[in-house]
Amino acid sequence: VQLVESGGGLVQAGDSLTLSCAAASGSTFSIRSMAWYRQAPGKQREMVARITSGGSRTNYADSVKGRFTISRDNAKNTMVLQMNSVKAEDTAVYYCYADLDLLVYPQVYRYLEVWGQGTLVTVSS
Repeated sequence: VQLVESGGGLVQAGDSLTLSCAAASGSTFSIRSMAWYRQAPGKQREMVARITSGGSRTNYADSVKGRFTISRDNAKNTMVLQMNSVKAEDTAVYYCYADLDLLVYPQVYRYLEVWGQGTLVTVSS
């Protein structure tokens, strides 16, 4: 299963930006939770937002609450992070994450954790 992010780029402080993540595979899979993480230069990777399998529950890092919104479309295996009122401190590489069950044999699933390649978001102040 591959996760492909898109939507990163250079924006100004106060602007909005939308990141997208799409999951694809030649095999049958079922995604459990999905999340966005980010890693700023010289810092550890941190969770930004997470959404449950049904999309009914979300949680956010304190630093982005009220500004970012995570959503997903299970029919399309996609996830979106809507970033509003971005700040310079939001500058980072953003990674899409999913944990899922991949069909490897008839009626046999393997649990996997998958990461995207990352997309750079740069916010100028």
